Amino acid sequence: MLQENNRTEFKAELNDKLEKEVVAFLNNREGGVLYIGLDDEGKPVGVPDLDGTQLKIADRIKNNILPSTLGLFDIVSDAVDNVPVIKILISSGLEKPYYIKKNGMSPSGCFIRMGTSSQPMTTTMIDDLYSKRIHTTLRNIPSPRQDLTFAQLKIYYQERGLELNERFASSLELLTPDGKYNYIAYLLADENGVSIKVAKYAGTDKVDLIENEEYGYCSLIKATNQVMEKLKIENSTMAKVTSTKRIEKNLVEPIPMREAVINAIVHSDFSREIPPVFEIFSDRMVFTSYGGLIPGQSEQDFFSCSSMPRNRELMRVFKDVGLVEQLGSGMSRILKVYDKSIFNISEHFIKVEFPFSVPKDISSADNNVSNVSNDVSNVSDNDAEHRVLEFLRQEPTATGRGMAAELEISDRQVWRILKKLRENGTIIRIGSTRKGYWEIKEKEL
Repeated sequence: MLQENNRTEFKAELNDKLEKEVVAFLNNREGGVLYIGLDDEGKPVGVPDLDGTQLKIADRIKNNILPSTLGLFDIVSDAVDNVPVIKILISSGLEKPYYIKKNGMSPSGCFIRMGTSSQPMTTTMIDDLYSKRIHTTLRNIPSPRQDLTFAQLKIYYQERGLELNERFASSLELLTPDGKYNYIAYLLADENGVSIKVAKYAGTDKVDLIENEEYGYCSLIKATNQVMEKLKIENSTMAKVTSTKRIEKNLVEPIPMREAVINAIVHSDFSREIPPVFEIFSDRMVFTSYGGLIPGQSEQDFFSCSSMPRNRELMRVFKDVGLVEQLGSGMSRILKVYDKSIFNISEHFIKVEFPFSVPKDISSADNNVSNVSNDVSNVSDNDAEHRVLEFLRQEPTATGRGMAAELEISDRQVWRILKKLRENGTIIRIGSTRKGYWEIKEKEL
């Protein structure tokens, strides 16, 4: 029968002591195993909702303990005497002391395993561990997969006239101290589980979603280029033709927009497993990266244009392939055009909002003003609805943008009509957004 010891702890049910026990094992030199569903004697009592409980455990460990626990624990289903239990495998962390976030790095937040119990650390123990802390970067976190390939990354280097030799994993710091692929390698590999979302809304809020694209599951370099290409297309050009010249203006200045995209991605705290999100509204673009400021960094530091990369290994690769021209140059290029007020900085995220702005000499009501992106239309909704239905009868796999171009009506009007037709049951979508098709439900006479 299993017994509690320095590396094993039993809990009959999930309770408020989970974080305490996990912290104690993270700070333990040998890690440990925590069972949920075993009483103090090691007898199985089971776990009613196995899947739901595992999700709750993972969420609490990831969000309630600092520093990051990514890659330091695993949650599996097990059986003791044919009774289902949950087994939490916890590694000894490199970034000791670990602590319960709400209690801080104090005796009430830091615990260590002593015998069969978890005891508070003394202030002296905490200070000693902190002075010896090995900061855990993505470089020290093992990749969730070790069967990684890097064909895409090699192509990007070749395009810059650089070759990756057989020792590139070591030179680019894609290995953990014990020689395994790390999380940086995972992000740069040909296949991974990370995707970056680009969402487009019809209005100024999140009520009417008209597009929701994901770019990823591939090298982060490739995904970054795909996101930038998508936003470049969406960054419509307003134009005014006068008797002497043609005046053009993007809704968002291209250079600051590009730099903000790179910053959001390369400085994102991927250890939280929340990639950056890019949103397009009718009046602005909003880029959100998660993780907040780097520990020890102030807002003054953030805006000072000095380079303090959260992921220095990623920054190095982005610079190699030409996505970053010079360390610290991105912020200066943004602030050269936009005010600091476009940034919203909190403990957990950094958000930048680019308002759509067109100079008066372009956005005036002059008859010669045109919008290259075709966001306005003189076609009535009734006429446009008839055109859309007829087009779908001929081309059921058509996209909203494709219909807008073919029918010479605005993108937003097409999406508004599609939404109306779906809501009243006239059309239904069969399959996915990319590979599906539209089916028209003909009304019976």
